Amino acid sequence: MVSVAVSKLGCMELFFVQPAVKVNGDYYREVLLREKLLPCIKEISGDNFIFQQDSAPAHRARDTHFYAERRQTSFRPTSAPQTAHISNPVDHKIWAVMQQWVYEKRANDVDELC
Repeated sequence: MVSVAVSKLGCMELFFVQPAVKVNGDYYREVLLREKLLPCIKEISGDNFIFQQDSAPAHRARDTHFYAERRQTSFRPTSAPQTAHISNPVDHKIWAVMQQWVYEKRANDVDELC
């Protein structure tokens, strides 16, 4: 799982969640939002932004919305259509990073890519 913020003002670094970590509402708010996403977004855009996210349970959680209200951040939960991945800038960023990893060293088989 990966989180990233993309806007017309710029794109921040990708934040990869370790495979064993369960992304529940607490982890999403305390680690991804408070420590990673919101500071980077504010660095790019200042305090004037709308944070749009999908409808994952951690994103829709009541505590997540309270968290946003307390920080006077405008959250806009959305549900993307199934075909949204075709033009999704987040996917393009992720694939670019993965391509870079793949070409950094020669792999003899698929297992070496993991």
